[in-house]
Amino acid sequence: MKPAPIALFVYNRPVHTRKTVEALLANTLSRESDLIVFSDAPKTNIDAKQVDLVRNYIQNIRGFNTIKIHKEDTNQGLANSIINGVTETLTANDRIIVLEDDIITSPHFLEYMNSGLALYKDNDSVISIHAYRRPTDIQLPETFFLAGADCWGWATWRRGWDLFEPDGELLLQRLKTKHLLKRFNYDGTGHFLSLLKKQTKGTIDSWAIRWYASALINGKFTLHPGRSLVANIGIDGSGTHCSNTNEYHVEVASKPVIPIDQPVRENMEAYHAMREFLFNLDHGPITGTILKIKRILGLI
Repeated sequence: MKPAPIALFVYNRPVHTRKTVEALLANTLSRESDLIVFSDAPKTNIDAKQVDLVRNYIQNIRGFNTIKIHKEDTNQGLANSIINGVTETLTANDRIIVLEDDIITSPHFLEYMNSGLALYKDNDSVISIHAYRRPTDIQLPETFFLAGADCWGWATWRRGWDLFEPDGELLLQRLKTKHLLKRFNYDGTGHFLSLLKKQTKGTIDSWAIRWYASALINGKFTLHPGRSLVANIGIDGSGTHCSNTNEYHVEVASKPVIPIDQPVRENMEAYHAMREFLFNLDHGPITGTILKIKRILGLI
């Protein structure tokens, strides 16, 4: 089967974009894959020069099966750019792999993504395939499922994206009706509920929080790797929505991660790992260690 098309979203970071493309070209399936690049227009005159540098670079990308470039004439913003680009790509294709301009991939990324897409293409319980694994010392399986969806190096099918709900207010209402607010927020350790509320008020421009909520509300699951196949190099203060931090740093997998058919249900060790990671972000490693000990002792 031909590899899924890759949608790459770029804006005003030429160095990040080059690193992302070069890592992708090192993948074993890159020459067989179609690349579709979505370039948003500058929001301000200050951004214009950097956007031009990015556009000059993407115009000369070689090494993929085919390359198509979409250049916006007016600024769409990150959320609209991704929502519109994914929707457009899935109008002509039944599946898609999505990357932003700050995601460095393992050479085995495309192999993992396409294997996952093929393995679960007819399983409606699975909404997406994800490539990032948050740093944690909890031992996890080679692949596992979590409820909802995620956003750093991901793939889905047309049937999955059809469930995306852009209306944040409606998503909040449905989370409440289905008694999912606690699960959505990882038992209060995360800021997902706050992010969704901010999105509804227009103080942040996030497609990802709506993608996560849409998947959770519909009872869908995402396949995750036990070893990360991507790393985010954009959390350096250069991005639109990210500050400078190394809290999310991981080394990308040097060996393949092979999806194996398994029952589609949430892996509770992975859920606890995610909860502890989120808790540590707010409260620090010492308090996080206490939380981990309580979990091991069965106190939580």
